[in-house]
Amino acid sequence: MTDLVKRLVPDELWVLFRRVVPPTVAIRPQGGGRRRAGDREALAAIIFVATSGCTWRQLPPVFGPAWQTVYRRFAQWSQDRVWARLYRVILDELGARGELDWSRCAIDSVSLRAAKGGR
Repeated sequence: MTDLVKRLVPDELWVLFRRVVPPTVAIRPQGGGRRRAGDREALAAIIFVATSGCTWRQLPPVFGPAWQTVYRRFAQWSQDRVWARLYRVILDELGARGELDWSRCAIDSVSLRAAKGGR
């Protein structure tokens, strides 16, 4: 594991992430094939794309998995609502430590114009 991966996904975040990511089983009916890319490396690559603004195709090879693998993992975790669960776990952890300051809370909303006609 590279220093970049450890910096983007510190041990504390990795422990929390493992609580919310569903277990995966590599099914290879004929056997063989490549070893599944590590979740920690994929998570680090996703964080890099999200924070750097690069495209999936521009993902540097230093992370290990190819950009297609990282994107598929991102799409699967999004479908499995991993990000929402991780957000909740992080908030719960920070709250338990007393590190949340709710005196500075923002609530956002969206207003839409009513459509003409109909109900």
